[in-house]
Amino acid sequence: MELKIKYLDIQEIQDIVFLNVKDAIKERIDPGEKIIIKKNNYSYSSSAVLTKGLVAQGFIGIPLEKSKHYNHLENEIVEVFPDVNMELVHISKKKIDGKILTNEEITKFVGGIINGNIDSVIISSFLTTTQILGTSTKEIEYLTRAMAETGTMIRFDKGPIMDVHSIGGVPGNKTALLTIPIVASAGLYIPKTSSRAITSPAGTADVVEVISPVDFSPEKLKEIVKTTGGCLAWSGVLNLSPADEKIVEVERRLHIDPEPIILASVLSKKYAMGSEFLLIDIPMGDGTKINSWENARKLASNFTELGSSLGMHVEVAVTYGGQPIGNAVGPALEAREALMALEGKRTGSLTEKAIGLAAILLELGKKVEVGKGKSMARDILESGKALEKFREIIEAQGGQSDIKPDEIPLGEFRETILSEDSGYITKVDNDTIVKVAKILGTPFDKGAGLLLNYKVGDRVEKDDVIVELYAESKERLLSAKRFLDYNRIFQTEGMILKRFPGLRVI
Repeated sequence: MELKIKYLDIQEIQDIVFLNVKDAIKERIDPGEKIIIKKNNYSYSSSAVLTKGLVAQGFIGIPLEKSKHYNHLENEIVEVFPDVNMELVHISKKKIDGKILTNEEITKFVGGIINGNIDSVIISSFLTTTQILGTSTKEIEYLTRAMAETGTMIRFDKGPIMDVHSIGGVPGNKTALLTIPIVASAGLYIPKTSSRAITSPAGTADVVEVISPVDFSPEKLKEIVKTTGGCLAWSGVLNLSPADEKIVEVERRLHIDPEPIILASVLSKKYAMGSEFLLIDIPMGDGTKINSWENARKLASNFTELGSSLGMHVEVAVTYGGQPIGNAVGPALEAREALMALEGKRTGSLTEKAIGLAAILLELGKKVEVGKGKSMARDILESGKALEKFREIIEAQGGQSDIKPDEIPLGEFRETILSEDSGYITKVDNDTIVKVAKILGTPFDKGAGLLLNYKVGDRVEKDDVIVELYAESKERLLSAKRFLDYNRIFQTEGMILKRFPGLRVI
């Protein structure tokens, strides 16, 4: 059928369009079904949202922010018809039936995700089936290769190419801002690309973006790495593993993170970047994705095996994730803390973890004998070479290379939280920290976040300032304070966890 374009003042990131119910019934289009919009030789697919009044009969509504992408004129006539790609549906059904998918089938399925020929319902069924039934080793390899090879494949002229990646799950993980310049200072190539925050208060890209651009073309990124030996970039604009973004979007809604998808998501991007030696950081502890040695060993084994099948040498470091890394949580606060650590003004868990990860990479890159990597990494950090290399990378990326920690702006609305008890800190609750940080506005509000003045094992006295809150709006700060009236970040030795007035044991 032919319909006229009508732009709607609606904010929507999904590929959806709006049809009048009567038009949809006429063409037998169901809610959420994929449809093809065609104009001359150009066509694309979107999911249909049915409405009685938002769009009149004879029109198709498109969110206004999509106007540049689709390049239609208002009232322009387009052809609209159902998108029936039964082959992709059959592939999904085969997986639901517990059968093994072939390389060709998985490649077609990934292509369907990228082209928009597979909607979120089919992706959801694929993810749910993977979560429940699991996936064969070969299927994961096929999926990883397909996700990488359908996007940009970057190759560098020199090597070896080193890389490090954390699977996440622990707040305050800004170690890459130290690890990358330490390794690059030793003469190794380490092009670090990261995603923005998915479930955490700040991803590496969010933190670096406080002081530097992070989005580069493949050509510009290669130039930065050739000049400095490293980079701290966002993977989004590079078109690495383009299907991954759409898969993650559905995972967020389902609140699931199947292990085979974690493996494919991480290694597809590293494979696309030409990584030869990859270190995987698996944080383990309360509130993280991995909470037992058994699960950590299993995931580590799967990473190394899959990496080997892709021609990468993968090693895994299981790290402590029972509390935040360092004391700062939130983009600007974490950027400050990382700079202070590079300047030698702050030590502790952030510095020690960064040195530990860098040590393994230095040993893998044969810059030092096995067992002596820590000493070399510490020397590079304490000598100021890592700070010098960090500033060199930031300058090459067009950032504020000379910025000082106290020059990084924080949210103007601030509040302190006092300790209600005296004693030793026995627990720091990662989940509560993440929730508070998001209420404060992270990761989108760069100046929002928390500064923890105490960690596990520290002695705290009643009325000590244990947490500092930062927000860019008064309303968000008040919301965070209200949340903390009923939720605790810290647990101290001997504290009363809960009182139930009137309860008596007779």
